Amino acid sequence: MQPDIHPATPEADTQEVVAAVLAASRMIVGMSARALADVDDSLTLPQLRTLVVLADRPPMKQSDLAAELGVNPSTVLRMADRLAAADLLERQPNPASRREQLLSLTETGCDLVHRVMDRRSEEVTALVGRLTPAERAGLVHSLRALTEAVSDTYPDSPDHPGLRLG
Repeated sequence: MQPDIHPATPEADTQEVVAAVLAASRMIVGMSARALADVDDSLTLPQLRTLVVLADRPPMKQSDLAAELGVNPSTVLRMADRLAAADLLERQPNPASRREQLLSLTETGCDLVHRVMDRRSEEVTALVGRLTPAERAGLVHSLRALTEAVSDTYPDSPDHPGLRLG
């Protein structure tokens, strides 16, 4: 009997990759949720995402933050209200326009982002430690290819692995 020399169809190959990426995505979101719950169980993942975006940038206009998050400005307004009430975010007048406010993290907000990212990094380190060196090398290669493929859509992805702040 001859071995099957027919390669998998591109559709089957793509479906397998999509399934693997979706599974990994669920795992990573779960890790983020656990890290957040371990540090501060009163915040939501969307609130954390807002803080993470602000942590790596100078003060931002509400409209710019909304665009970055892919949400309506009114959503950012409500989110900023909640985060400011928790002393995680502060508003300051925009010197370029009196009608606008700039949003930035407070020291407490910056500390929270660091603690959550450190906790998530610990969990990822433990997970990666269960892989063989060859599996880790293959994973690095594949993840770099994936982040390169989306660099136009998500320009921060390749430059901010795991958000390692100062």
